[in-house]
Amino acid sequence: MESVGIASSSMLVELNISCWTGRKLDKKVSEEIDVSKNTKVRGGNYHKHLLAGNVHLDAVNKYAANTRLWNTKNTISWSDSGGRIVTMEHLFTGGYKQELDVRKAKFDELTNTFVNIYPTLISASAFQLGDLFDRNDYPEPDEIARKFKFEYTISPLPTSGDFRIDVHEQAKAELVAQLSEQYEKHFQDRMGSAMREVWDRLYDCLKHMSERLGSNEDGTRKGFHSTLVTNASELVRLLTTLNVTNDPKLEQARRDLHAIISNTDIETLKESDYVRETVKKKVDSIISKYEW
Repeated sequence: MESVGIASSSMLVELNISCWTGRKLDKKVSEEIDVSKNTKVRGGNYHKHLLAGNVHLDAVNKYAANTRLWNTKNTISWSDSGGRIVTMEHLFTGGYKQELDVRKAKFDELTNTFVNIYPTLISASAFQLGDLFDRNDYPEPDEIARKFKFEYTISPLPTSGDFRIDVHEQAKAELVAQLSEQYEKHFQDRMGSAMREVWDRLYDCLKHMSERLGSNEDGTRKGFHSTLVTNASELVRLLTTLNVTNDPKLEQARRDLHAIISNTDIETLKESDYVRETVKKKVDSIISKYEW
């Protein structure tokens, strides 16, 4: 029943983003380097940047990487194939689906801009790369668009009641019961791993705060950026949607961290030894409170 309850309040999202990197292994140059350095084996590989310095291709790849990071922060892992859990609330009313569509539109815009100027970039590369230029390294203009993809699928989180089995009636009940038991264990294992990931995020945040709020061996203050607080604040916000099992301990830990950062001014934290020590003690108190 627990798996059914979680599945009814959560969905699986599979996000697939692929880009052309514009990098190509040059075996000839790699061999030339090995010869010039008198290596006895292949000492390394030389990869050419076919469109080195092109801001449009860089923009697409950087945006794709940023979106993957955003998706990882806003979901928790479920399967090795890439499916990740998002709550129904976060999916529809929390802005996740809306943000995903905005990001897809932006990705398509950046891609189209690059694809439209791609033929001229090939010509420019012939001049920029000199003897390293090889026209065969570049996909044809009518092929380049297919190198970029932004797709996602949203599907129900499966439960042990999802089996569809067409066998003899005498064996059906026993087989369904056996498979249901196996899947229930699989579900609990997967969910345990997923929630372990969430707890690890919280632990890493707290340990980082505790470490940076401490002192160096000579007694001087350790430095830190304002992200020490803003990252913790973002995690507090995310934990309201990542706690798919409604774990009361995780929610209490989230509330404890929120109470600390909501009353903490970053500038005062940097300047006041007393405030730093006080906040560190509170953070350490949360760490010691739970079995990580």
